[in-house]
Amino acid sequence: MTHPTLIANGDNDRMVPSNLSEDLHRRIKDSELIIYPDSGHGGIFQYHEEFAPVAVEFLAR
Repeated sequence: MTHPTLIANGDNDRMVPSNLSEDLHRRIKDSELIIYPDSGHGGIFQYHEEFAPVAVEFLAR
């Protein structure tokens, strides 16, 4: 992949384990990875106040 990629995950995600997100991040050049602490598959919703501005900034590039 050559498109800008933002990867966000919780540190205790049973559906997509964090180590798989870390592997994906290593495989996609120049990707960005955010791991939210104490959260599962809904980490972006649990941390919506932190995630929303990051997503907006990422999409604005």
